[in-house]
Amino acid sequence: MVNTILTIAGALMLVAILLSLYRFLKGPTTADKVVAFDVMTVSSSAILVLLGYYSNRYIYLDVALVYGLLSFIGVIIVARYIEKGY
Repeated sequence: MVNTILTIAGALMLVAILLSLYRFLKGPTTADKVVAFDVMTVSSSAILVLLGYYSNRYIYLDVALVYGLLSFIGVIIVARYIEKGY
């Protein structure tokens, strides 16, 4: 039962990545593109966690954590860049 739910969650994460990729490519403003990129990184982090669960290799959890921190820092940098209006 748990594996079925996690498989469905993984499929929904892939759909979220595809939809946010569309918004990233077609987004009218820079803010839309930044939010879409953030959604893609969060979804891919969740997929890394699911991959670690299925393969019983918990190093993927560490990779997902570092990836999430780096994406958060990247979004903050881009937000400051947009705020200053360079």
